[in-house]
Amino acid sequence: MTATAPAAETDDLDARQAQRLAGKVLSHLLGGKPARVEALGGGLTNFVFEARHAEGTFVLRLSGHAGKVKDYLKEQWAMARAREAGVPVAEVLEVGTDPIGFPYMVARKVEGTEGTHHPHRFRILHELGRHARTLHGIRTHGFGNTFDWSENRLSRKDSWSDYLKREFRGPERLAILERHDMLAKPALKALRATLDEIAGWDPKPVLNHGDLRLKNAVATEEGEVAAILDWEFCTSNAAPWWDLSLALHDLSVDAKEEMLAGYGMTPREITEAAPALRAFNVLNYAKVVEKAAEEDDRPQLDKLRARLHGALDLYAF
Repeated sequence: MTATAPAAETDDLDARQAQRLAGKVLSHLLGGKPARVEALGGGLTNFVFEARHAEGTFVLRLSGHAGKVKDYLKEQWAMARAREAGVPVAEVLEVGTDPIGFPYMVARKVEGTEGTHHPHRFRILHELGRHARTLHGIRTHGFGNTFDWSENRLSRKDSWSDYLKREFRGPERLAILERHDMLAKPALKALRATLDEIAGWDPKPVLNHGDLRLKNAVATEEGEVAAILDWEFCTSNAAPWWDLSLALHDLSVDAKEEMLAGYGMTPREITEAAPALRAFNVLNYAKVVEKAAEEDDRPQLDKLRARLHGALDLYAF
């Protein structure tokens, strides 16, 4: 994977400060200074660094947001459960704030090539589907971001309907899409009916990764998945609809079929799951639509409107 500067600064740190603190963390935990600390691609709330040390090569994620430590602890819990079930993940060595006062997570680097750039992408997708099936066998308690990893009770959504209303906010997302004319009236009616049907489900909560895409898979030269990375968006949720609605979003039709074959879904099961998969996928656009509307970005709104009206769907009438 190529090294790039972090995509954004967090509230209380800039890239140079974060890089210095990353070296300090490794020195504190392992003794001795790392030979090199190199910036990798980061995000809005994370800086990501690769550090070479006498003890090995490590990936360190660091944030300027104090509350981020909860997300790291959630990831650590989920990765441990996934590893126990046979899903390949990186080894998390430490989550904490000492001695720098900012949250961090340290893991051993997994050698391999990011799935997005791998020549055997279809094999990787098939494996991701298989691992998703295993992951969805891990029972959890409650729905949403607060589940077994946390001892908090008041923020836990114990029922599926409670999660859909208070955390996913399905009706609010639907209202945003309607307000900005993102769907044709028949499609809006169908989506509302599907959401009502979904709200009546009584699913068992299981562990979901939340971003099972090629960019989060590291594979060997032969295309075997060595580790599934970036568990930041893991959640306790209904399966397979949540994970698959996100994982399938930006894949070609052939790639979708390969991943679903790995998951073990028959064509009939795919057809039955399709309305819910589409519903979650479309409703996940609500935040993007709302942001474009707030910024009065009309070209972006037109682009989203064309997409959600089905202009790019070349396979169905």
